[in-house]
Amino acid sequence: MKDNKTRLTPFSMHVNVEDFIPATAEEKEYMVSMRPSSTFFRDGVKRLVKNKVALISFIVIVVITLSAIIIPFFWPYRYEQMLGVTPGKPADASYNNLKPFEYGKTEQARIEAGESVFPHVFGTDSGGRDYFIRVVYGTRISLAVGFFASLIVLIIGITVGSVAGYIGGRVDLIIMRIVDIIYSLPDMLMVILLAAVLRQTIGNSLEGTILEKIGSNIISLFIVFGILYWVSMARLIRGQILSLREQEYVLAAKATGAKAGWIIRKHLIPNCISVVIISTALQIPNAIFTESFLSFLGLGVNAPMPSLGSLASDALNGVTSYPYRLIIPAVVISLIVLSLNLFGDGLRDAFDPKLNS
Repeated sequence: MKDNKTRLTPFSMHVNVEDFIPATAEEKEYMVSMRPSSTFFRDGVKRLVKNKVALISFIVIVVITLSAIIIPFFWPYRYEQMLGVTPGKPADASYNNLKPFEYGKTEQARIEAGESVFPHVFGTDSGGRDYFIRVVYGTRISLAVGFFASLIVLIIGITVGSVAGYIGGRVDLIIMRIVDIIYSLPDMLMVILLAAVLRQTIGNSLEGTILEKIGSNIISLFIVFGILYWVSMARLIRGQILSLREQEYVLAAKATGAKAGWIIRKHLIPNCISVVIISTALQIPNAIFTESFLSFLGLGVNAPMPSLGSLASDALNGVTSYPYRLIIPAVVISLIVLSLNLFGDGLRDAFDPKLNS
Protein backbone atom coordinates (compact mmCIF):
# COMPACT_ATOMS: atom_id res chain seq x y z
CA MET A 1 0.00 0.00 0.00
CA LYS A 2 1.40 3.31 -1.02
CA ASP A 3 1.87 6.20 1.42
CA ASN A 4 -0.56 9.06 0.64
CA LYS A 5 1.89 11.73 1.86
CA THR A 6 3.92 13.40 -0.80
CA ARG A 7 7.59 12.64 -0.47
CA LEU A 8 9.67 15.63 -1.59
CA THR A 9 13.35 15.57 -2.28
CA PRO A 10 15.50 18.16 -0.47
CA PHE A 11 15.92 20.24 -3.65
CA SER A 12 12.35 19.89 -4.89
CA MET A 13 10.55 23.06 -6.04
CA HIS A 14 7.17 21.68 -5.04
CA VAL A 15 5.33 23.25 -2.09
CA ASN A 16 4.59 20.96 0.84
CA VAL A 17 0.89 21.48 1.50
CA GLU A 18 1.19 20.05 5.00
CA ASP A 19 3.19 23.12 6.10
CA PHE A 20 0.05 25.24 5.64
CA ILE A 21 -2.30 23.12 7.74
CA PRO A 22 -3.78 25.26 10.58
CA ALA A 23 -2.33 24.60 14.01
CA THR A 24 -4.40 22.63 16.46
CA ALA A 25 -5.63 24.05 19.78
CA GLU A 26 -2.93 22.12 21.66
CA GLU A 27 -0.19 23.53 19.44
CA LYS A 28 -1.51 27.09 19.88
CA GLU A 29 -1.62 26.70 23.66
CA TYR A 30 1.94 25.38 23.62
CA MET A 31 3.21 28.33 21.59
CA VAL A 32 1.43 30.84 23.84
CA SER A 33 2.94 29.29 26.95
CA MET A 34 6.38 29.29 25.38
CA ARG A 35 6.18 32.85 24.00
CA PRO A 36 4.15 35.06 26.37
CA SER A 37 3.42 38.54 25.08
CA SER A 38 5.26 41.37 26.80
CA THR A 39 5.93 45.10 26.52
CA PHE A 40 8.92 47.35 27.06
CA PHE A 41 7.44 48.70 30.30
CA ARG A 42 6.63 45.23 31.63
CA ASP A 43 10.12 43.96 30.87
CA GLY A 44 11.60 47.02 32.58
CA VAL A 45 9.49 46.45 35.70
CA LYS A 46 10.61 42.82 35.84
CA ARG A 47 14.25 43.89 35.66
CA LEU A 48 13.62 46.57 38.30
CA VAL A 49 12.00 44.08 40.71
CA LYS A 50 15.00 41.77 40.36
CA ASN A 51 17.27 44.64 41.46
CA LYS A 52 17.01 44.21 45.25
CA VAL A 53 18.85 47.43 46.06
CA ALA A 54 16.52 49.52 43.91
CA LEU A 55 13.46 47.72 45.28
CA ILE A 56 14.49 48.31 48.91
CA SER A 57 15.23 51.95 48.08
CA PHE A 58 11.77 52.34 46.55
CA ILE A 59 10.17 50.85 49.67
CA VAL A 60 12.14 53.26 51.88
CA ILE A 61 11.00 56.22 49.75
CA VAL A 62 7.36 55.11 49.93
CA VAL A 63 7.51 54.59 53.71
CA ILE A 64 9.12 57.99 54.33
CA THR A 65 6.67 59.76 52.00
CA LEU A 66 3.57 58.12 53.52
CA SER A 67 4.85 58.82 57.02
CA ALA A 68 5.41 62.50 56.21
CA ILE A 69 1.89 62.77 54.78
CA ILE A 70 -0.10 60.71 57.32
CA ILE A 71 1.58 61.27 60.71
CA PRO A 72 0.78 65.03 61.04
CA PHE A 73 -2.96 64.28 60.79
CA PHE A 74 -3.14 62.33 64.07
CA TRP A 75 -0.06 63.55 65.97
CA PRO A 76 -1.25 65.54 69.02
CA TYR A 77 1.32 68.33 68.59
CA ARG A 78 1.60 70.83 65.74
CA TYR A 79 4.90 71.84 64.20
CA GLU A 80 4.50 75.51 65.22
CA GLN A 81 2.97 74.85 68.66
CA MET A 82 5.13 76.20 71.49
CA LEU A 83 4.36 74.04 74.51
CA GLY A 84 3.99 75.75 77.87
CA VAL A 85 2.99 79.07 76.30
CA THR A 86 -0.43 80.34 77.43
CA PRO A 87 -1.77 83.78 76.41
CA GLY A 88 -1.62 86.19 79.32
CA LYS A 89 0.74 84.00 81.36
CA PRO A 90 4.52 83.73 81.49
CA ALA A 91 6.00 80.95 79.38
CA ASP A 92 6.94 77.71 81.10
CA ALA A 93 10.65 77.25 80.39
CA SER A 94 10.53 73.61 81.50
CA TYR A 95 9.31 72.66 78.01
CA ASN A 96 12.40 74.05 76.31
CA ASN A 97 15.20 71.68 75.26
CA LEU A 98 13.57 68.52 76.56
CA LYS A 99 15.43 65.31 75.87
CA PRO A 100 13.65 62.38 74.17
CA PHE A 101 10.71 61.06 76.24
CA GLU A 102 11.03 63.83 78.84
CA TYR A 103 8.10 65.92 80.04
CA GLY A 104 7.53 69.50 81.19
CA LYS A 105 6.41 70.40 84.71
CA THR A 106 2.75 70.63 83.78
CA GLU A 107 2.89 67.30 81.97
CA GLN A 108 4.63 65.67 84.92
CA ALA A 109 1.86 66.92 87.22
CA ARG A 110 -0.76 65.49 84.88
CA ILE A 111 1.04 62.14 84.81
CA GLU A 112 1.16 62.07 88.62
CA ALA A 113 -2.58 62.80 88.64
CA GLY A 114 -3.17 59.66 86.57
CA GLU A 115 -3.60 61.26 83.13
CA SER A 116 -1.92 59.91 80.02
CA VAL A 117 0.38 62.32 78.19
CA PHE A 118 1.69 61.63 74.71
CA PRO A 119 5.51 61.49 74.87
CA HIS A 120 7.93 63.75 73.03
CA VAL A 121 9.74 61.06 71.03
CA PHE A 122 12.63 63.30 69.96
CA GLY A 123 12.22 65.82 72.80
CA THR A 124 11.63 69.52 72.14
CA ASP A 125 13.67 72.33 70.61
CA SER A 126 14.77 75.60 72.19
CA GLY A 127 11.29 77.08 71.56
CA GLY A 128 9.48 74.25 73.33
CA ARG A 129 8.13 72.71 70.11
CA ASP A 130 7.85 68.94 69.67
CA TYR A 131 10.89 67.96 67.63
CA PHE A 132 9.50 64.75 66.14
CA ILE A 133 6.61 66.46 64.35
CA ARG A 134 8.97 69.18 63.15
CA VAL A 135 11.23 66.52 61.60
CA VAL A 136 8.22 64.81 60.01
CA TYR A 137 6.84 68.09 58.68
CA GLY A 138 10.32 69.14 57.52
CA THR A 139 10.55 65.87 55.59
CA ARG A 140 7.21 66.66 53.95
CA ILE A 141 8.40 70.14 52.96
CA SER A 142 11.72 68.88 51.59
CA LEU A 143 10.03 66.12 49.56
CA ALA A 144 7.39 68.53 48.22
CA VAL A 145 10.01 71.11 47.23
CA GLY A 146 12.12 68.42 45.56
CA PHE A 147 9.15 67.02 43.64
CA PHE A 148 7.75 70.34 42.40
CA ALA A 149 11.19 71.75 41.61
CA SER A 150 11.93 68.65 39.52
CA LEU A 151 8.55 69.06 37.82
CA ILE A 152 9.44 72.63 36.86
CA VAL A 153 12.81 71.48 35.53
CA LEU A 154 11.08 68.67 33.61
CA ILE A 155 8.56 70.97 31.90
CA ILE A 156 11.12 73.60 30.91
CA GLY A 157 13.75 71.05 29.87
CA ILE A 158 11.37 69.01 27.69
CA THR A 159 9.96 72.12 26.01
CA VAL A 160 13.28 73.77 25.24
CA GLY A 161 15.14 70.55 24.39
CA SER A 162 12.44 69.23 22.04
CA VAL A 163 12.18 72.55 20.19
CA ALA A 164 15.97 72.82 19.80
CA GLY A 165 16.37 69.20 18.69
CA TYR A 166 13.48 69.11 16.21
CA ILE A 167 13.82 72.54 14.58
CA GLY A 168 17.61 72.61 14.60
CA GLY A 169 19.52 75.19 12.62
CA ARG A 170 19.83 78.70 14.03
CA VAL A 171 17.25 78.05 16.77
CA ASP A 172 19.25 75.08 18.03
CA LEU A 173 22.47 77.11 17.87
CA ILE A 174 21.05 79.99 19.94
CA ILE A 175 19.50 77.69 22.56
CA MET A 176 22.67 75.65 22.95
CA ARG A 177 24.77 78.78 23.41
CA ILE A 178 22.41 79.87 26.19
CA VAL A 179 22.78 76.42 27.74
CA ASP A 180 26.59 76.71 27.53
CA ILE A 181 26.49 80.11 29.26
CA ILE A 182 24.36 78.77 32.12
CA TYR A 183 26.64 75.74 32.41
CA SER A 184 29.66 78.05 32.78
CA LEU A 185 28.17 79.81 35.81
CA PRO A 186 29.20 78.59 39.30
CA ASP A 187 26.12 76.74 40.51
CA MET A 188 26.19 77.28 44.27
CA LEU A 189 27.22 80.93 44.01
CA MET A 190 24.42 81.71 41.55
CA VAL A 191 21.89 79.79 43.64
CA ILE A 192 22.81 81.74 46.78
CA LEU A 193 22.82 85.11 44.99
CA LEU A 194 19.52 84.51 43.17
CA ALA A 195 17.82 83.17 46.30
CA ALA A 196 18.93 86.20 48.33
CA VAL A 197 17.94 88.74 45.65
CA LEU A 198 14.59 87.12 44.82
CA ARG A 199 13.67 86.84 48.49
CA GLN A 200 14.01 90.60 48.87
CA THR A 201 12.39 91.35 45.50
CA ILE A 202 9.23 89.27 45.73
CA GLY A 203 8.80 89.31 49.51
CA ASN A 204 6.47 92.33 49.68
CA SER A 205 4.56 91.49 46.49
CA LEU A 206 3.17 88.27 47.99
CA GLU A 207 1.27 89.97 50.80
CA GLY A 208 -2.46 89.37 50.57
CA THR A 209 -2.12 86.67 47.89
CA ILE A 210 -2.59 82.92 48.01
CA LEU A 211 1.20 82.50 47.74
CA GLU A 212 1.83 84.35 51.01
CA LYS A 213 1.34 81.16 53.03
CA ILE A 214 3.92 79.33 50.93
CA GLY A 215 6.48 82.04 51.59
CA SER A 216 8.80 84.13 49.49
CA ASN A 217 11.76 81.82 50.08
CA ILE A 218 10.01 78.79 48.57
CA ILE A 219 8.82 80.83 45.57
CA SER A 220 12.34 82.16 45.02
CA LEU A 221 13.67 78.60 45.29
CA PHE A 222 11.33 77.43 42.53
CA ILE A 223 12.42 80.38 40.37
CA VAL A 224 16.08 79.47 40.94
CA PHE A 225 15.43 75.91 39.76
CA GLY A 226 13.51 77.24 36.75
CA ILE A 227 16.40 79.52 35.78
CA LEU A 228 19.42 77.30 36.39
CA TYR A 229 18.62 73.59 36.55
CA TRP A 230 16.73 72.94 33.31
CA VAL A 231 19.85 72.87 31.12
CA SER A 232 20.80 69.23 31.82
CA MET A 233 17.29 68.01 31.01
CA ALA A 234 17.15 70.17 27.86
CA ARG A 235 20.48 68.85 26.58
CA LEU A 236 19.42 65.26 27.25
CA ILE A 237 16.07 65.65 25.47
CA ARG A 238 17.72 67.46 22.55
CA GLY A 239 20.10 64.53 22.02
CA GLN A 240 17.22 62.06 22.01
CA ILE A 241 15.17 64.17 19.58
CA LEU A 242 18.12 64.51 17.20
CA SER A 243 18.40 60.72 16.98
CA LEU A 244 14.64 60.19 16.56
CA ARG A 245 13.61 62.92 14.13
CA GLU A 246 15.02 61.06 11.11
CA GLN A 247 13.08 57.87 11.84
CA GLU A 248 10.60 56.56 9.26
CA TYR A 249 7.48 57.25 11.31
CA VAL A 250 8.51 60.90 11.72
CA LEU A 251 9.11 61.25 7.98
CA ALA A 252 5.74 59.62 7.32
CA ALA A 253 4.04 62.08 9.66
CA LYS A 254 5.72 64.98 7.86
CA ALA A 255 4.59 63.60 4.51
CA THR A 256 0.96 63.58 5.69
CA GLY A 257 1.21 67.26 6.62
CA ALA A 258 1.50 66.91 10.41
CA LYS A 259 2.71 70.02 12.22
CA ALA A 260 5.90 70.14 14.28
CA GLY A 261 4.10 70.46 17.61
CA TRP A 262 1.93 67.42 16.90
CA ILE A 263 4.93 65.32 15.86
CA ILE A 264 6.83 66.29 19.01
CA ARG A 265 3.88 65.51 21.31
CA LYS A 266 2.69 62.32 19.63
CA HIS A 267 5.87 60.72 18.33
CA LEU A 268 9.10 62.13 19.74
CA ILE A 269 8.40 62.76 23.43
CA PRO A 270 6.64 59.39 23.99
CA ASN A 271 9.72 57.64 22.62
CA CYS A 272 11.90 59.58 25.10
CA ILE A 273 9.70 58.80 28.10
CA SER A 274 12.06 56.22 29.63
CA VAL A 275 14.95 58.70 29.56
CA VAL A 276 12.68 61.41 31.01
CA ILE A 277 11.58 59.20 33.91
CA ILE A 278 15.13 58.19 34.74
CA SER A 279 16.46 61.75 34.58
CA THR A 280 13.59 63.07 36.73
CA ALA A 281 14.15 60.38 39.35
CA LEU A 282 17.80 61.45 39.57
CA GLN A 283 16.88 65.16 39.61
CA ILE A 284 14.66 64.93 42.72
CA PRO A 285 17.53 64.18 45.18
CA ASN A 286 19.52 67.08 43.70
CA ALA A 287 16.58 69.41 44.33
CA ILE A 288 16.16 68.13 47.90
CA PHE A 289 19.85 68.58 48.61
CA THR A 290 19.82 72.11 47.18
CA GLU A 291 16.76 73.04 49.26
CA SER A 292 18.36 71.63 52.40
CA PHE A 293 21.58 73.49 51.64
CA LEU A 294 19.79 76.81 51.16
CA SER A 295 17.64 76.27 54.28
CA PHE A 296 20.83 75.53 56.21
CA LEU A 297 22.14 78.94 55.10
CA GLY A 298 18.86 80.63 56.03
CA LEU A 299 17.65 81.09 52.44
CA GLY A 300 15.13 78.25 52.46
CA VAL A 301 11.66 77.98 53.96
CA ASN A 302 10.22 80.79 56.06
CA ALA A 303 10.05 80.35 59.85
CA PRO A 304 8.32 78.78 61.74
CA MET A 305 7.80 76.31 58.84
CA PRO A 306 10.55 73.70 59.13
CA SER A 307 12.59 71.85 56.57
CA LEU A 308 15.34 69.34 57.16
CA GLY A 309 18.00 71.89 56.28
CA SER A 310 16.62 74.58 58.60
CA LEU A 311 16.33 72.06 61.45
CA ALA A 312 19.98 71.13 60.99
CA SER A 313 20.92 74.81 60.93
CA ASP A 314 18.98 75.56 64.13
CA ALA A 315 20.61 72.59 65.84
CA LEU A 316 24.08 74.08 65.48
CA ASN A 317 23.46 76.44 68.39
CA GLY A 318 23.22 73.56 70.86
CA VAL A 319 25.25 70.91 69.06
CA THR A 320 27.43 70.19 72.10
CA SER A 321 24.48 69.74 74.47
CA TYR A 322 21.92 68.25 72.07
CA PRO A 323 23.83 66.59 69.19
CA TYR A 324 20.87 64.37 68.27
CA ARG A 325 19.02 67.45 66.93
CA LEU A 326 21.66 67.73 64.21
CA ILE A 327 22.08 64.00 63.67
CA ILE A 328 18.36 63.22 63.15
CA PRO A 329 17.64 65.62 60.22
CA ALA A 330 21.08 64.83 58.72
CA VAL A 331 20.30 61.09 58.77
CA VAL A 332 16.86 61.67 57.21
CA ILE A 333 18.36 63.83 54.43
CA SER A 334 21.04 61.21 53.75
CA LEU A 335 18.50 58.39 53.72
CA ILE A 336 16.17 60.20 51.30
CA VAL A 337 18.93 61.29 48.91
CA LEU A 338 20.66 57.89 48.99
CA SER A 339 17.39 55.99 48.39
CA LEU A 340 16.38 58.26 45.51
CA ASN A 341 19.81 57.97 43.88
CA LEU A 342 19.84 54.17 44.18
CA PHE A 343 16.29 53.95 42.86
CA GLY A 344 17.19 56.25 39.96
CA ASP A 345 20.18 54.03 39.14
CA GLY A 346 17.86 51.02 39.22
CA LEU A 347 15.45 52.72 36.82
CA ARG A 348 18.31 53.51 34.47
CA ASP A 349 19.57 49.91 34.53
CA ALA A 350 16.04 48.55 33.98
CA PHE A 351 14.71 50.88 31.28
CA ASP A 352 17.77 52.03 29.33
CA PRO A 353 17.68 49.97 26.12
CA LYS A 354 21.39 50.47 25.53
CA LEU A 355 22.22 48.73 28.82
CA ASN A 356 19.87 45.83 28.06
CA SER A 357 20.72 45.25 24.44
